[in-house]
Amino acid sequence: MTAAAADPNLIDEAVVARVLDQALKTGGEFAEVFAEDRRGLTLGLDDGRIEDISSGRERGAGIRVVAGNTTGFAHTADLSERGLLKAAESASAAARSGGGGTREVALSRRQPATPSPVEVLPAGVGKDRKVELLRKADAAARAAGGSVRQVKAFYRDSRRQVLVASSEGVLASDDQVRAQFRVTVVASGDTGMQTGAESVGATMGFELFDRHDVEELARSAARRSLRKLEARPAPSGTMPVVIKCGSGGVLFHEACGHGLEADHIVKAVSVFAGKVGEQVAAPFVTLVDDGTMSHEWGAMAIDDEGHPTSRNVLIQDGVLTDYMWDWLRARQQDKDVSANGRRQSYQHLPMVRMTNTYLLNGGENPDEIVRQTRHGVYVAQLGGGQVNTATGDFVFGMTEAYMIEDGQLTGPIRDANLIGNGPQVLRDIDALGDDFAMGWPGTCGKQGQGVPVGMGQPTLRVRGLTIGGTAR
Repeated sequence: MTAAAADPNLIDEAVVARVLDQALKTGGEFAEVFAEDRRGLTLGLDDGRIEDISSGRERGAGIRVVAGNTTGFAHTADLSERGLLKAAESASAAARSGGGGTREVALSRRQPATPSPVEVLPAGVGKDRKVELLRKADAAARAAGGSVRQVKAFYRDSRRQVLVASSEGVLASDDQVRAQFRVTVVASGDTGMQTGAESVGATMGFELFDRHDVEELARSAARRSLRKLEARPAPSGTMPVVIKCGSGGVLFHEACGHGLEADHIVKAVSVFAGKVGEQVAAPFVTLVDDGTMSHEWGAMAIDDEGHPTSRNVLIQDGVLTDYMWDWLRARQQDKDVSANGRRQSYQHLPMVRMTNTYLLNGGENPDEIVRQTRHGVYVAQLGGGQVNTATGDFVFGMTEAYMIEDGQLTGPIRDANLIGNGPQVLRDIDALGDDFAMGWPGTCGKQGQGVPVGMGQPTLRVRGLTIGGTAR
């Protein structure tokens, strides 16, 4: 089956039109209704026990009114016409610029095809089957070795139905279904406690678990933790770094992607401001943000302002071509919307956000990239980090890494920091593999809002990054 478009009865179209009219009566130049019905289930297992079972549902609408440079916003959990009109009056009052009068809104439904058809809605699958996935993962991880001390497994599914309408005639809906599974394993040895993890998630239904074996995910996480028991201290200093396919996408999301969001550009707090048309990366580097990427974690039919998602090339062959735009920033700068307006829920205003951000394939063999690196570090998995968008400076944790010595991967090294500068990394990529892969599902936080995003890249080498290890 395919998940249906968002419930057309979430709000009746005639009611939507009257709400938009009310929002414009006091002189608003633009009005928007964003309605949402979101539900989900989370299950957590720790040391063989189900520790967390939670489900929830949120349903409501946010009303945005723009008048000049002022935005008024109100949200309500009351989707009756009376509740919506009251919210529209509040938002309109906040944005009031005078003028009065009535403006009729002609809505035209647009229904782009979903990039992520669903076969099995998770809500139709019993909790016992989902709990069994957790128990299978726990048993598989513990069977990997006697040094395994703790196993945590996590399952989540969600369904988010949205309806967006605006005074510009937009009327669109979407039905976003996601499923996710994560395993974290802690092993103990002479070097102390070491952690390994694996995660899988997609914008699809329960069929995710026909495509991914949770027991193999658990074994892989366990192997990571066990290998790290033999890790030696990480080196310190600047050296070549090879980043495994899929695992380094978070670096480009954080260190480069946020700096290409138009709100940072308009405020001139991005190192990429004013550089469209300039060479900002190695000539074989192309960076893309793509909300249409089928089944990926950041895939959607429409953004949260009702615009059909698209594939936006941000850097082409090393040249900065454009930024990511939501409706408000595009309006201010007379630019085309790139469908990057996103919000955490109906209780939040939209802002410029990434969807699925990734580097395109190069042409080199990934094994050859390692062989051609005489001495350096191979990063198999990056963790979280911090980035200054104004300068591009970043610090990321390496959660799985190995030494490269004489062109060969040798022993694992302990967790350490990877330190550098995003724009400089783009220029310093000197090898790009042909093994593109997307990484783990992520949640991007910005100004207190979290949204699902995808990240990816082929194996690549940066000629010099600083490793903040302890070895001398």
